[in-house]
Amino acid sequence: MATTEECRSALDRLSDNMTEANSQVRSAAALDRSLSCHITDLDVTFTGRLVDGRIQVLDTVEGRPPEKAEIRLAMKGDDLVALVAGELNFARAWGSGRVRLEAGFRDLLRLRTLL
Repeated sequence: MATTEECRSALDRLSDNMTEANSQVRSAAALDRSLSCHITDLDVTFTGRLVDGRIQVLDTVEGRPPEKAEIRLAMKGDDLVALVAGELNFARAWGSGRVRLEAGFRDLLRLRTLL
């Protein structure tokens, strides 16, 4: 089982990967939205913002996020680490329910390029 530190590191790597991606991906990530990532097996949530194509983690809270973010992810820690490492396909994980993504319809359309 991935630790909180490994999950935080995976989010940092994902943010770095987004800034190094091609222009189409960077354009899709150029949202300014609140973001939460709930790690279900650790019952911890990383909260922050998606700004200028980067994920800025601002806080880590136990349990579910105190406020509803505009973009919400939920998954096990091992799945987050595997997604960022390229070992788990996001579409398959989302389709099977291993990863939950909730956002407004327009944001989902933009985010599909990232995923």
